[in-house]
Amino acid sequence: MSDLSHLKIWDDPAIRDALSWYLDVAENRRPAKFRIAATLATQIDPVASSENALWAELDRLTPIFVRRWQAIRAGAALPAATADGPSLLEVCRELAYRMLAHCNFCPWNCRVDRMAGAKLGACKLASASRVSSYFHHTGEELFYRGTEGSGTIFFTSCNMRCAFCQNGDISTDKDNGEETDPRTLAAMAWTLRREGCHNINWVGGEVVIHLQAIVDAIALLGRDFTPTQVELGRARRTKADRLFWFDEVPDQALYEGKFNAPMLWNSNFFMTLESMKILRMLTDVWLPDFKFGPGRCAMTLAKTPWYWETVTRNLALIAEWGEDYSIRHLVMPNHPVLEWIAEHVPAAPINVMAQFHPDNFCDPASAKYRDRYAEIARRSSRAELNNSWRRARELGLKFETSTFERRNT
Repeated sequence: MSDLSHLKIWDDPAIRDALSWYLDVAENRRPAKFRIAATLATQIDPVASSENALWAELDRLTPIFVRRWQAIRAGAALPAATADGPSLLEVCRELAYRMLAHCNFCPWNCRVDRMAGAKLGACKLASASRVSSYFHHTGEELFYRGTEGSGTIFFTSCNMRCAFCQNGDISTDKDNGEETDPRTLAAMAWTLRREGCHNINWVGGEVVIHLQAIVDAIALLGRDFTPTQVELGRARRTKADRLFWFDEVPDQALYEGKFNAPMLWNSNFFMTLESMKILRMLTDVWLPDFKFGPGRCAMTLAKTPWYWETVTRNLALIAEWGEDYSIRHLVMPNHPVLEWIAEHVPAAPINVMAQFHPDNFCDPASAKYRDRYAEIARRSSRAELNNSWRRARELGLKFETSTFERRNT
């Protein structure tokens, strides 16, 4: 499709082996997972069935999906999509909406009925989703941003309370941005891919709290969605790079004549097993942000209980499932996290990031600053960064290409 596969970063076997499915989908050599899900017919009526029946059907279809995905990964042809009845796509979409009615997208397990909206949970959201902006993101890792950018859609609000959040304007403000329905979301993704973006990058804030809208949008794309001019106009209101000109390349957004794009799940990974099971059917590449170790850091700095057990479980799951993924770890003063990765997912590409700066409640220059965060109210020192990189090297982690790629581009 583009120059993505010709970038020198793919010369690193650790990157190439870990992200081979993602690259094949990005280059339209393989169909995205949502296209595969559309080929698996369901034996039930998703709308009329109980939630228990929907989960049972997802469990029945999952091994069939995995076998088909693995066969296609090995070179098998994609069967035709179901034409007359619902598919695995519709099962995933309906399950996400059922979960919304007793929200358990993340481990807060608030169980509030977000459809009714009378009571709000930890994310402070009802049923509507809001998008702060979307654009060709040129700041992601090179294997994601490529030459044309990562097609990034930024959602508002979050299920964590990181005191240092560098996206605090959107993660702590649930009313930031524009209320956006699934058809408009699908129009955003459709536009970005046709403008040459290498992937659709769902990010926040946090994305799992918008699960129902994202799954609905992906299901639309899997059913040959074409946006109307009204929907394109509505989507354009939040396009951050709308004043720039991008040539549309429709033929480069297709697999066998149908819309195709790898779905990138860019998340804090604070998600329930139920959310993970749905996303397994739709996510081509995962980008977890692994922040804290097993101590009190997650509670002290993010007011988030169950962080360590949740994120490590989810990381172990995607490794067990054979998924494509890379990990981000932001080096903060006095908070290293690397040993677990070396023991449990040593082959994962890791970006050991040096970008930490005090923000939000940790910025001494801000009116929001709180003295209790004085410990991290500074940038990481060069010694701390060097120590983290040295430790990653000692542990044999696959971090140097991801971490230092900007020095070589």
